[in-house]
Amino acid sequence: MKALSRAGLLYFLALIPFAATSPYKLKERVFPPHGWRQHSTPPADHNIFLRIGLPQPNFNTLKTHLYEVSDPYHPRYGAYLSKEEVDALVAPDQDSIDAVNDWLASHGIQNSDVIRSSAGDWVTIMLPVHMVEKMLDTKYHIWKHDNGNTIVRTTSYSLPEHLHAHIDVIQPTTMFAQLQKMRSTIVWSDEAEIVSSVQNLAPIVNAETGVSVDASCNATITLTCLKQLYNAVGLTPSALNNSIAVTGYLEQFANFQDLQSFYTEQNPAAVNSTFQVVSINGGLNNQTLSQAGAEANLDVQFAFGLAFPIPGTFYTTGGRPPFIPDAGTPNNTNEPYQDWLDFVLAQPSVPLAISTSYGDHEQTVPKSYALRVCNGLAQLGARGVSLTFSSGDFGVGDGDPNPANQTCFTNDGTNTTRFQPLFPASVTSVGGTVGIPEVAVTRFFSGGGFSDYFERPSYQDEAVTGFLKTLPEGTYEGLFNPEGRGIPDVAAQGDRFSIVLAGVSRLIGGTSASSPTFAGLVALLNDARLSQGLPPLGFLNPLLYTKGLEGFNDILVGHNPGCGTEGFNVTKGWDPVTGLGTPNIMELQKLIVDTSQKQ
Repeated sequence: MKALSRAGLLYFLALIPFAATSPYKLKERVFPPHGWRQHSTPPADHNIFLRIGLPQPNFNTLKTHLYEVSDPYHPRYGAYLSKEEVDALVAPDQDSIDAVNDWLASHGIQNSDVIRSSAGDWVTIMLPVHMVEKMLDTKYHIWKHDNGNTIVRTTSYSLPEHLHAHIDVIQPTTMFAQLQKMRSTIVWSDEAEIVSSVQNLAPIVNAETGVSVDASCNATITLTCLKQLYNAVGLTPSALNNSIAVTGYLEQFANFQDLQSFYTEQNPAAVNSTFQVVSINGGLNNQTLSQAGAEANLDVQFAFGLAFPIPGTFYTTGGRPPFIPDAGTPNNTNEPYQDWLDFVLAQPSVPLAISTSYGDHEQTVPKSYALRVCNGLAQLGARGVSLTFSSGDFGVGDGDPNPANQTCFTNDGTNTTRFQPLFPASVTSVGGTVGIPEVAVTRFFSGGGFSDYFERPSYQDEAVTGFLKTLPEGTYEGLFNPEGRGIPDVAAQGDRFSIVLAGVSRLIGGTSASSPTFAGLVALLNDARLSQGLPPLGFLNPLLYTKGLEGFNDILVGHNPGCGTEGFNVTKGWDPVTGLGTPNIMELQKLIVDTSQKQ
């Protein structure tokens, strides 16, 4: 065989992707999270939808845009970016694209095999686990949780050293989060009998706002109750370009027949109106009455009922985090939330207010992945979308004040007791209240606390530091991060909501009721701006903590136990139980249509 010349050899070597010779280096490692046990080995042909996140070198520029267009005192307030402008600001450098492409090619993966996000910052490909293990120099296992759920994960992975600068994150690898809906607890009929005891009582008048609320609202929450409580009676949306949406996961189906029954009871003008269903990743919306979902019905009935006639959208996303691999279902599709985010970011037009009642403890989501998800949410905010999320129903962690029973342990290998903030924390978080006058919800506990991943944003400085100064020195020292982003931002009623489920009226509760309620009210506020030729509200928080402060009813009673403690107390001003309080829509409406830039 004729030997290659030196020049020919160098040319040949140049054709070999660098990834093939670059040494591997650890990219990420986590301790096995609390409650998870290594169970078995997945089949070699078990498929994984691998997501590769490329760096977004210009994200800080997008973040600057986000805060400028969301600040009611900034000249650019409401000057939202287009999808194309946002995509350009999160697009990776060509060097990163080339490096990742070369690495994939070295494993026989061609460009035609992958799916790229509209900005090119995410690459998704379905691969058998044995191949992923080779690419990431790792070993996957089937892990089983104490609750019986199983998942295919690893606790560490590595990459060729030169790729570390070109890849932010790869999942599913080290993320053990179980996307779960906030508590939606059906109140059965024996508890609902107390309704009759308040039906004939005189209306309750709020001394501060002068708003009159039917006494029955102390036992059952209806659309009328919410409009009375939050001073939104008589508001009829009229803008043609308004919109609202709720997200659905975990095979929660929103039933059309139940919606009509609900409207017949609570909003007759809306009878025969409906909502659009958008399926993502094979998401279904089974209309068999017995399959109606409590969470989905709650979301669409109250969000769309409050906002009627604003057009509503129900996103149904396929995939369930508890995944059991077997020969019949070889594909791991257990990150439906990222599927939803990928989908909406690719759309040229997105609903202006979107409610989500799903989440998980922050520490179960690797920080690298959490940052990228929140970057995606920021992109929606920069485009003028308002996002509300339930703050959770377990107080500062597990909802248990008994130290002997608490389950709030860190995932860093030390099993240290620590409060458990909820993820995501970068949107408008909605806590729960109950009763008239309103207090922090008591049948379960409004989720709240301080993020361990995200530092406190500047718009929260005055409000949150004001709360921290009320704490006696040393209170819960080491249990929470006083420099972290405070949760929740606001609150709304969260218990004894009257819905129709499988043809029967039921009472239901959870901050999963609070978030769609607040989103429905935001849609009404958007209508006030759109009707005046003004842009929608977009990312709400900079407004809420400044110009919007006067439009909230402060909650002064309650606390949120958990992690073997009594949790935080509700105080005057912001607190990590009910946030800034509950909304006064008429007052907020005046504030948001006032275009004055005075601070």
